[in-house]
Amino acid sequence: MTPEELQAARDRLVPDVVADGLRVLFCGINPGLTSAATGLHFARPGNRFWPVLHRSGFTPRQLRPQEQDELLPYGLGITNVVERASARADELSAEEYREGGRLLAEKVARLRPRWLAVVGVTAYRTAFEEKKAQIGPQERTIGGARVWVLPNPSGLNAHWSVGAMAEEYGRLRHAAAK
Repeated sequence: MTPEELQAARDRLVPDVVADGLRVLFCGINPGLTSAATGLHFARPGNRFWPVLHRSGFTPRQLRPQEQDELLPYGLGITNVVERASARADELSAEEYREGGRLLAEKVARLRPRWLAVVGVTAYRTAFEEKKAQIGPQERTIGGARVWVLPNPSGLNAHWSVGAMAEEYGRLRHAAAK
């Protein structure tokens, strides 16, 4: 990307894929530059969100980022903690996370999903000042929704394989089916 294209991507917002009363609202950390340039969530090649979503049983086939609106009939949606795009999540400030968490809580209260699934434990810890949070279901609710913290599907997250992530996402799927 040219410097001008890079700045334009950083300034572009990625629209939420949401509806009232979703079964699960997935919440990314913030859009990457590819997502900002395309307007599509988890759009960077190498991001494992779409394969993991399918392997965990949330979707009957692997969707592509361009098919993100097909999540809605399954009762699924996508938003982000922080709207500002960046090349890496570590470019975000703690204040951006906390403000994003406040705005996310308002959004969740308005949309009323049953589950809020935050993909990225560090983002969750910072946005909601839950320093000891771990991957899995949380005791607190946000905006009336139960909360599950999932591993970040970014290709930069080498701690989790696709198979291990699919198992954890599958645990959420089973809980959300109840």
